Amino acid sequence: MRIRATVAAVSGTLALSALAVPAAHAGDEPVAPKASAAVAGAGDAVGAQGARRAAADVTVKDVTVNGGKDVVIGTTAKKKFSLAITASDPVGIKVSSGFLWLGDDVDAPTGIITPATEAEYNPTCDTLDDTTSTCTVNVTADPARLSNAGAGVRWNVYAAVRNNDDELVELTGLKSDIRLKRASRLTVNASPEPVKKGKTITVAGALTRANWDTKKYAGYTKQPVKLQFKKKGASAYTTVKTVKSDRKGNLKTTVKASVDGTFRYVFAGTSTTPAVTSAGDAVDVR
Repeated sequence: MRIRATVAAVSGTLALSALAVPAAHAGDEPVAPKASAAVAGAGDAVGAQGARRAAADVTVKDVTVNGGKDVVIGTTAKKKFSLAITASDPVGIKVSSGFLWLGDDVDAPTGIITPATEAEYNPTCDTLDDTTSTCTVNVTADPARLSNAGAGVRWNVYAAVRNNDDELVELTGLKSDIRLKRASRLTVNASPEPVKKGKTITVAGALTRANWDTKKYAGYTKQPVKLQFKKKGASAYTTVKTVKSDRKGNLKTTVKASVDGTFRYVFAGTSTTPAVTSAGDAVDVR
């Protein structure tokens, strides 16, 4: 019910308060917007544009989230990033605003990412030509309102666009161009230190990632992780072997001591979790 109430506020007076203000007067007091009539429609300028509310010749040409880069989120810190909507209309675009949502129904989403304050719904708009403008707002992802189901999938984008004739169009099913990912951590520990040449070195570590359901970090299991080594004085690492994380995300393997150098683990990442490289751990071979 909390999310439903939030969406009702966002898609009603809150989200559209910015749209009643001409871009050139964004610092003035917002005027309460008029409700728009709901009508069906679709387009494919940026994929399925979903349900349209109100009739106009507005077309959304592009939706860019976080500059096209995936957003990595941990368990506690909120993450602010940009949502840019490029729209066109024969009469020109006055202003656009929006938010990200997940699920099948914008009125009852399973996840939602909106501007953190009412003021942030007021976008910064750049006029590209007589018909087209790009408007950008900042949205904030709060781990407290995320679940693991929201990682690695394309979120929907709600866009409300007002043209220069003050016609308002709401597009509820646009698609974002990035994915949210669960932050990852990777450690390494080579022992013993120092070690005699020819003896066994045990290289341990752990691969963990943010669990948005529990709000804690937990082991990322059964994942291939590269063990790399850099000889003392060398400029680059080389891969020694690939190790798989166990059921708790732990890593452990052995190598023979040969020369002084530094070990590290490298994880390539997945659709839900970003790549990560551990710090290096130097060994002294005697």
